[in-house]
Amino acid sequence: MRVLAIEDNQRFLDLMRSHLKKRGFTVDTADTLADGLVMSASGDHDVVLLDLSLPDGDGAEVIARLRRERSPMPIIVISARGEIVDRLGSLDAGADDYLVKPFDLDELVARIHAIARRGVARKEEAVSFGDVTFDRRRHQVFVNGRAVTLRPRETALLELLLRRAGEPIHRDMLLSSLYSLDEEIGSNVLDVHVHHLRRRLAEAGARVTIATVRGYGYALRGQEG
Repeated sequence: MRVLAIEDNQRFLDLMRSHLKKRGFTVDTADTLADGLVMSASGDHDVVLLDLSLPDGDGAEVIARLRRERSPMPIIVISARGEIVDRLGSLDAGADDYLVKPFDLDELVARIHAIARRGVARKEEAVSFGDVTFDRRRHQVFVNGRAVTLRPRETALLELLLRRAGEPIHRDMLLSSLYSLDEEIGSNVLDVHVHHLRRRLAEAGARVTIATVRGYGYALRGQEG
């Protein structure tokens, strides 16, 4: 799951980012309203964590922008403002949840998962191609009905390929979906993930393959025969 954290307290941001990454999230960050507006408009994130007090303006502008554009992206406000008027104002404006600082980071993780579960009704619960299925609700991959254990980034990569099965996906798009902007990654890291995923699918007897599109990226395709 990809999270955008818009927060200007660097120490708190580092703690939150570290905790979320350990729980399997990909975390992008912005420490100003301007950057937050640009990054949230991309539509690349599953949830936005939003501080209201930003150095160049009120974070509520992010809520207003996303809801004005009819974006369904869930927003959890994380703010030191604990007054009821702030909470109700944010929720009325379109935020999905509100956490008052300081809060336990495990509670934040639980809130994010709760928001994600609410969104299941708006998204398909499973995506399939050939005999491979990714169950979004259980976050589980199945090959011909049998569960297959994958590493978190292998699962994320497979979901991306399943969603555009048969179409080539550029390497840069795959990398940007698997890693946050501030993570340092090696030049061959995507190829390593693809190699491991290919092997796991083959071991499970999958009738699909990850084809290399030379000079471009990868595509999920069905096998002949």
